[in-house]
Amino acid sequence: MIKADLYNTQGAVVGSVELDEAVFGQEYNEALIHQVIVAQLANKRYGTKSTLTRTEVRGGGRKPWRQKGTGNARQGSIRAVQWIKGGVAFAPKPRDFSKKVNKAMKYIALRSALSAKLADGDIIIVDKFEVAAPKTKLVYGALKSLKIETGALVLTAGVNESVVRASRNIETLRVEDAALISVYDVARAKKVVLELAAVKGITEVYA
Repeated sequence: MIKADLYNTQGAVVGSVELDEAVFGQEYNEALIHQVIVAQLANKRYGTKSTLTRTEVRGGGRKPWRQKGTGNARQGSIRAVQWIKGGVAFAPKPRDFSKKVNKAMKYIALRSALSAKLADGDIIIVDKFEVAAPKTKLVYGALKSLKIETGALVLTAGVNESVVRASRNIETLRVEDAALISVYDVARAKKVVLELAAVKGITEVYA
């Protein structure tokens, strides 16, 4: 077991918590983390771009002028790619960008990312991340007390509507339900704030 300090939103240490080494004590696997992140970002792409090739643009069936004798360059159709209102060369078409990564690889990558954050001192565990009212200044105050300046990921146990609403105006803050934790969100965050209940939930799933 790994011991870590337990804070409240005023920045005071209120106890300690034991973390499972199976989740928070793994070796850093940069190659696997990279692979999983690439797959995650690729799976977010819609792949719905579509433009018309010269064969799909309406019109242009008649040769605009004869082949020789006009002094102009030879042309076969006014819907060729060099013409205004013509088709597009190598036109993008709908495609599937998705990449498959099995569950075991995702789990290992997430454990590795969390372990690296903890080893670097970038994980802060709080008993409960909550605010008295859905006001941005209250969330700012909590982050300041925890000595977090920017680029934080807050993982709560379940959806906390007050915190979510209060954090919408903070561009560099991301608040997520711990059940939706992803390798990409953890890896790009400068600091990860975990509720105690969220730690337990993550350990139950990924240990």
